[in-house]
Amino acid sequence: MTSTPILQMSGISKSFGATRALSDMHLNIRPGEIHALMGENGAGKSTLMKVLSGVHAPDHGQILLDGKPVTLRDPAASRAAGINLIYQELAVAPNISVAANVFMGSELRNRLGLIDHAAMRSRTDAVLAQLGAVFKASDRAGRLSIAEQQQVEIARALVHRSRILIMDEPTAALSERETEHLFGVVRRLRDEGLAVIYISHRMAEVYALADRVTVLRDGSFVGELSREQIDGERIVQMMVGRSLGEFYQHRRLSPEEQAQLKTVLQVRGVAGGKVKPASFEARAGEVLGLAGLVGAGRTELARLLFGVDARSAGEILLDGVAVQIDTPRAAMRRGIAYVPEDRKGQGLFLQMAVAANATMNVAGRHARLGLIRRRALQGVAGAAIKRLNVKVAHGEVPVGMLSGGNQQKVLLARWLEIAPRVLILDEPTRGVDIYAKSEIYQLVHRLAGQGVAVIVISSELPEVIGICDRVLVMREGSITGQLCGPDITQENVMRLATDTGAAPASTLPNESHG
Repeated sequence: MTSTPILQMSGISKSFGATRALSDMHLNIRPGEIHALMGENGAGKSTLMKVLSGVHAPDHGQILLDGKPVTLRDPAASRAAGINLIYQELAVAPNISVAANVFMGSELRNRLGLIDHAAMRSRTDAVLAQLGAVFKASDRAGRLSIAEQQQVEIARALVHRSRILIMDEPTAALSERETEHLFGVVRRLRDEGLAVIYISHRMAEVYALADRVTVLRDGSFVGELSREQIDGERIVQMMVGRSLGEFYQHRRLSPEEQAQLKTVLQVRGVAGGKVKPASFEARAGEVLGLAGLVGAGRTELARLLFGVDARSAGEILLDGVAVQIDTPRAAMRRGIAYVPEDRKGQGLFLQMAVAANATMNVAGRHARLGLIRRRALQGVAGAAIKRLNVKVAHGEVPVGMLSGGNQQKVLLARWLEIAPRVLILDEPTRGVDIYAKSEIYQLVHRLAGQGVAVIVISSELPEVIGICDRVLVMREGSITGQLCGPDITQENVMRLATDTGAAPASTLPNESHG
């Protein structure tokens, strides 16, 4: 990696009406480096990248490429300068070939002026081989996985001789294995001299990839860190002006206090699909964690409890009484709510308004003679938006226009409207920024304080350790143990999740949980 910047952005400012999105922003990018761009939602990351990619013209400031001033009037000018932006929402046309996607808008032509499909396939296959792709240029793009479609977008950038590649939350929809493969591709591109600007909320990804980090807050440059300076605590303080410890300000209930809590939910030998007979209880006023590696069966267990999937064995008791829960509607009637991991695919209706999404579960309560009382429902939605601090101009904005954190708060608002007694949260902070995480943690503890039994499924061990009073660990479809008090540590969770080493006495399954 050379120390001479390929890109220098200095004094960049941008306003939209009265809203100042960027203020005197600075960014220096070197060839052959992975440069992470971090900041909470609304910090200005996307706006800055849209200025660089020619979508927005800056009000003030200067952009230098190889030390020379450039004006990026539109995305075509940015691409011609070797700058390519891969959005989080991929722009792959599903009904045409991979090669046609790669060369869309810049098709190769033969001497007769006709599109040269063979040449496009040949060049695309060469780039796909460089990326280690397992599909071909002739394949239809719609048949590819999300990770493979992402490779199509990277191939498009490489075919157009990209020098700076911008990746916006590229792992948001990828599995762990797909993420590892992407990391290998990104490192390989870096080693070949490409400059990669990597936008991510995930600290682990920054640790794994970044050569340098630039942090933004409120549209302004906060600071730049070299690889040896990268530290989670330091980055969080730069992003939000608070220390990491403040996000987990939760006094864990002692075993004696937990023993005084009323048991709301009892699960006895529940099984189905990959879930082997599982038994545990959840108590009013506690946060119960469900930890384990990807594929351990945590989500599958939650779906059984909520009636999404059919149980093959076992029973569910509420307040000591066995109840029949074979559909989500039955679960809702009993006061059980489930916020799924895939908020876009399984939770929200992205084209519908925020207000409609937030009140969907209670719309029937505000109907007369079969007609929805729109004004009453708007009042409910407005109160929910205010209560959960959803950042939106008004309730009629399509929920798909919101940031990940605000989308999650809308989904939470919907389920809180049924006043749940048991709230199951599956990866509640995945894909949301640090500040939104803090708000969700505060909400979880507020609900527990009001007597709700909250079950949190999370793959982030600091999150599990920081917010839960008690933790159940799963492995290969079974609950392998329980952790309480000081035994809730990353090491103990991983021992139970991977079957390595001895577990503390408090983790051994007993008749109440396993």
